[in-house]
Amino acid sequence: MASSNPSLFLLTVNGQIEGANFPEYDSLYCKYSYVYGHDWAITTGLEEGITQITCKSSLSRTLVWNFPLETTFKSTNPSGWPQIVISVYGPDVFGNDVVRGYGATHIPITPGHWLLGRRPEYTDPKVVAQGEGREVTRVRSQGFVTVSFHITTKDMKKMGYDTGPSNPQTAGGVDAF
Repeated sequence: MASSNPSLFLLTVNGQIEGANFPEYDSLYCKYSYVYGHDWAITTGLEEGITQITCKSSLSRTLVWNFPLETTFKSTNPSGWPQIVISVYGPDVFGNDVVRGYGATHIPITPGHWLLGRRPEYTDPKVVAQGEGREVTRVRSQGFVTVSFHITTKDMKKMGYDTGPSNPQTAGGVDAF
C-alpha cells in the first residue's frame, strides 16, 4: 500500500543550453555542472557535461549548441535548491582553450537571470554558485548564454511546500562575463 505522506519530493529538469552571444569570440563550447545542498541527490541524468564546439554562421552572430539537459533530483526539503553552473571556453590566439565566461543560476520554478564570473580561470568552476570569497572577485560582462528549462515537481505540495501556479515552460538565462 502506497503512503499518502511522502518523505521526499522530486524535481525534474528538462531543457537545453540553447546558445550564446559572445561578440568578441567564436568557436566556443561550454561545460555545465549542478551544485546542490546536502539533502539533494540526482536520481537520473548527468551531474555534469560538455557541449560540442560551435561557430557563428555568416548570417548570425549567435552561437548555437541546443545541448539537452535531462536530470531528476530528489530531496527532503528545498534548502540547497539546485543551481546550474556554466563555464564557456574557446581558443586564444595560440589555439589554447581558455575560459571566456562563467555563470550560474538556480533551477527556476519562476524565470531567473543572474550575472556571475570573471577571468582568470577558477580551479573549481562551482565557486560561482557559492558566496564565500566572491567579494574579492570583479566581473565584466562579455556575453551571455541562454538556457531553457522545463520544470516538473512531484510531491512538493504533499510535503507542505507551495510552489505557486504551475507554468509548463519556464525559461532562464545565465550571463557570463
